[in-house]
Amino acid sequence: MALQVVGAGVGRTGTHSVKIALEQLCGGTCHHMMEMFDRPELRDQFIAAIDGEPTDYSTLLSDFSSMVDFPGSIFWREFAAANPDAPVLLSTRDAEGWYTSASNTIFLAFDRVPPELTPWMEAVRRGLRDRFSDDFENKDAMIAAYEKWNADVRAEVPPERLIDWTPSDGWGPICAALGKPVPDEPFPLTNTTKEFREMVGLDAPPA
Repeated sequence: MALQVVGAGVGRTGTHSVKIALEQLCGGTCHHMMEMFDRPELRDQFIAAIDGEPTDYSTLLSDFSSMVDFPGSIFWREFAAANPDAPVLLSTRDAEGWYTSASNTIFLAFDRVPPELTPWMEAVRRGLRDRFSDDFENKDAMIAAYEKWNADVRAEVPPERLIDWTPSDGWGPICAALGKPVPDEPFPLTNTTKEFREMVGLDAPPA
Protein backbone atom coordinates (compact mmCIF):
# COMPACT_ATOMS: atom_id res chain seq x y z
CA MET A 1 0.00 0.00 0.00
CA ALA A 2 1.07 3.61 -0.46
CA LEU A 3 1.94 5.60 2.63
CA GLN A 4 -0.83 7.99 3.66
CA VAL A 5 1.56 10.12 5.75
CA VAL A 6 5.35 10.52 5.53
CA GLY A 7 6.91 11.50 8.84
CA ALA A 8 9.93 13.80 8.68
CA GLY A 9 10.33 14.54 12.40
CA VAL A 10 13.21 13.17 14.43
CA GLY A 11 12.80 10.95 17.47
CA ARG A 12 11.57 12.42 20.78
CA THR A 13 9.20 14.87 19.12
CA GLY A 14 6.04 12.93 19.98
CA THR A 15 6.54 10.40 17.20
CA HIS A 16 5.20 7.41 19.13
CA SER A 17 2.08 9.34 20.08
CA VAL A 18 1.68 10.30 16.40
CA LYS A 19 2.10 6.64 15.47
CA ILE A 20 -0.87 5.68 17.66
CA ALA A 21 -2.92 8.59 16.31
CA LEU A 22 -2.18 7.75 12.68
CA GLU A 23 -3.09 4.12 13.19
CA GLN A 24 -6.47 5.30 14.45
CA LEU A 25 -6.96 7.76 11.57
CA CYS A 26 -5.49 5.76 8.68
CA GLY A 27 -5.94 2.16 9.75
CA GLY A 28 -3.09 -0.30 9.39
CA THR A 29 0.25 -0.02 11.14
CA CYS A 30 2.30 3.17 11.27
CA HIS A 31 6.00 2.44 10.88
CA HIS A 32 8.17 3.61 13.79
CA MET A 33 11.48 2.44 15.24
CA MET A 34 9.47 0.18 17.55
CA GLU A 35 8.47 -1.86 14.50
CA MET A 36 12.07 -2.74 13.63
CA PHE A 37 13.04 -4.97 16.50
CA ASP A 38 10.96 -7.99 15.46
CA ARG A 39 11.47 -7.59 11.70
CA PRO A 40 14.96 -8.82 10.74
CA GLU A 41 14.25 -8.73 7.00
CA LEU A 42 13.15 -5.10 7.20
CA ARG A 43 16.24 -4.28 9.26
CA ASP A 44 18.40 -5.77 6.52
CA GLN A 45 16.60 -3.66 3.89
CA PHE A 46 17.11 -0.47 5.87
CA ILE A 47 20.76 -1.30 6.52
CA ALA A 48 21.21 -1.62 2.77
CA ALA A 49 19.56 1.77 2.27
CA ILE A 50 21.71 3.36 4.97
CA ASP A 51 24.79 1.95 3.26
CA GLY A 52 23.81 3.49 -0.06
CA GLU A 53 22.53 0.42 -1.89
CA PRO A 54 19.73 0.91 -4.46
CA THR A 55 16.39 0.91 -2.65
CA ASP A 56 12.80 1.01 -3.89
CA TYR A 57 11.15 3.40 -1.46
CA SER A 58 7.74 2.79 -3.02
CA THR A 59 7.77 -0.79 -1.69
CA LEU A 60 10.12 -0.69 1.31
CA LEU A 61 7.26 0.10 3.69
CA SER A 62 4.44 -1.41 1.65
CA ASP A 63 3.11 -3.25 4.72
CA PHE A 64 2.48 0.04 6.52
CA SER A 65 -0.14 2.75 6.17
CA SER A 66 2.08 5.61 7.38
CA MET A 67 5.58 6.30 8.71
CA VAL A 68 7.13 8.39 11.49
CA ASP A 69 10.38 8.42 13.50
CA PHE A 70 13.78 6.95 12.73
CA PRO A 71 14.81 5.10 10.65
CA GLY A 72 12.13 6.07 8.14
CA SER A 73 12.45 9.79 8.72
CA ILE A 74 16.15 9.62 7.86
CA PHE A 75 14.85 8.99 4.33
CA TRP A 76 11.90 11.36 4.39
CA ARG A 77 12.85 12.87 1.04
CA GLU A 78 12.91 9.48 -0.64
CA PHE A 79 9.63 8.37 0.91
CA ALA A 80 7.98 11.69 0.04
CA ALA A 81 9.07 11.33 -3.59
CA ALA A 82 7.83 7.73 -3.71
CA ASN A 83 4.46 8.68 -2.15
CA PRO A 84 3.61 12.01 -3.82
CA ASP A 85 0.03 12.10 -2.55
CA ALA A 86 1.03 11.76 1.12
CA PRO A 87 1.38 14.84 3.31
CA VAL A 88 4.72 15.25 5.06
CA LEU A 89 4.39 15.52 8.82
CA LEU A 90 7.17 17.43 10.59
CA SER A 91 6.85 16.85 14.33
CA THR A 92 8.89 19.26 16.45
CA ARG A 93 9.34 20.61 19.95
CA ASP A 94 11.57 23.29 21.44
CA ALA A 95 15.23 22.49 20.81
CA GLU A 96 16.32 22.51 24.45
CA GLY A 97 13.48 20.21 25.43
CA TRP A 98 14.24 17.91 22.53
CA TYR A 99 17.91 17.60 23.44
CA THR A 100 17.14 16.94 27.10
CA SER A 101 14.61 14.25 26.23
CA ALA A 102 16.83 12.61 23.60
CA SER A 103 19.84 12.66 25.92
CA ASN A 104 17.86 10.87 28.60
CA THR A 105 16.47 8.24 26.21
CA ILE A 106 17.42 7.41 22.65
CA PHE A 107 21.03 8.59 22.78
CA LEU A 108 21.63 6.18 25.68
CA ALA A 109 19.85 3.28 23.97
CA PHE A 110 22.66 2.73 21.48
CA ASP A 111 24.77 1.22 24.25
CA ARG A 112 21.95 -0.84 25.75
CA VAL A 113 20.84 -3.23 23.02
CA PRO A 114 21.02 -7.04 22.96
CA PRO A 115 23.84 -8.49 20.84
CA GLU A 116 21.53 -9.57 18.03
CA LEU A 117 20.47 -5.93 17.53
CA THR A 118 23.95 -4.42 17.69
CA PRO A 119 24.51 -4.45 13.88
CA TRP A 120 21.16 -2.72 13.44
CA MET A 121 21.84 0.03 15.95
CA GLU A 122 25.33 0.53 14.50
CA ALA A 123 23.69 1.03 11.10
CA VAL A 124 21.19 3.52 12.53
CA ARG A 125 24.06 5.47 14.01
CA ARG A 126 25.77 5.52 10.60
CA GLY A 127 22.56 6.87 9.12
CA LEU A 128 22.39 9.60 11.74
CA ARG A 129 26.06 10.45 11.20
CA ASP A 130 25.55 10.77 7.45
CA ARG A 131 22.24 12.64 7.43
CA PHE A 132 21.79 14.25 10.85
CA SER A 133 24.45 14.00 13.59
CA ASP A 134 25.62 11.37 16.05
CA ASP A 135 27.71 13.69 18.22
CA PHE A 136 25.36 12.93 21.08
CA GLU A 137 27.32 14.49 23.93
CA ASN A 138 27.87 17.76 22.05
CA LYS A 139 24.73 19.70 22.87
CA ASP A 140 25.49 22.61 20.55
CA ALA A 141 26.19 20.31 17.60
CA MET A 142 23.06 18.25 18.15
CA ILE A 143 20.79 21.27 18.54
CA ALA A 144 22.32 22.83 15.42
CA ALA A 145 21.63 19.60 13.51
CA TYR A 146 18.08 19.48 14.85
CA GLU A 147 17.32 23.07 13.88
CA LYS A 148 18.86 22.65 10.43
CA TRP A 149 16.86 19.46 9.90
CA ASN A 150 13.57 21.16 10.68
CA ALA A 151 14.46 24.22 8.60
CA ASP A 152 15.33 22.03 5.62
CA VAL A 153 12.01 20.18 5.78
CA ARG A 154 10.11 23.46 5.95
CA ALA A 155 12.09 24.87 3.04
CA GLU A 156 11.75 21.82 0.79
CA VAL A 157 8.15 20.70 1.33
CA PRO A 158 5.46 22.84 -0.31
CA PRO A 159 3.32 24.53 2.37
CA GLU A 160 0.15 22.85 1.11
CA ARG A 161 1.77 19.44 1.64
CA LEU A 162 3.44 20.11 5.00
CA ILE A 163 1.90 19.34 8.40
CA ASP A 164 4.07 21.43 10.72
CA TRP A 165 3.07 19.91 14.04
CA THR A 166 3.96 20.09 17.72
CA PRO A 167 2.44 17.91 20.47
CA SER A 168 0.32 20.79 21.76
CA ASP A 169 -1.43 20.93 18.36
CA GLY A 170 -3.16 17.61 18.98
CA TRP A 171 -5.50 16.16 16.39
CA GLY A 172 -6.43 19.31 14.46
CA PRO A 173 -3.67 19.81 11.85
CA ILE A 174 -3.31 16.10 11.15
CA CYS A 175 -7.04 15.51 10.74
CA ALA A 176 -7.37 18.60 8.54
CA ALA A 177 -4.59 17.40 6.23
CA LEU A 178 -6.12 13.92 5.97
CA GLY A 179 -9.70 15.13 5.65
CA LYS A 180 -10.69 13.18 8.75
CA PRO A 181 -13.01 14.24 11.58
CA VAL A 182 -11.35 15.05 14.89
CA PRO A 183 -11.84 12.12 17.30
CA ASP A 184 -13.83 12.82 20.43
CA GLU A 185 -10.99 11.83 22.74
CA PRO A 186 -7.64 13.26 23.85
CA PHE A 187 -4.66 12.96 21.54
CA PRO A 188 -2.49 9.97 22.58
CA LEU A 189 0.36 10.55 25.00
CA THR A 190 2.79 7.63 24.94
CA ASN A 191 6.46 6.72 25.30
CA THR A 192 7.32 9.35 27.88
CA THR A 193 10.91 9.66 29.07
CA LYS A 194 10.01 7.60 32.15
CA GLU A 195 8.38 4.87 30.05
CA PHE A 196 11.30 4.74 27.61
CA ARG A 197 13.90 4.48 30.37
CA GLU A 198 11.95 1.72 32.10
CA MET A 199 11.74 -0.16 28.79
CA VAL A 200 15.53 -0.18 28.32
CA GLY A 201 16.35 -0.72 31.99
CA LEU A 202 17.52 2.77 32.95
CA ASP A 203 16.96 4.52 36.25
CA ALA A 204 14.99 7.74 36.41
CA PRO A 205 16.86 10.70 34.89
CA PRO A 206 18.44 13.23 37.23
CA ALA A 207 16.19 16.08 38.30
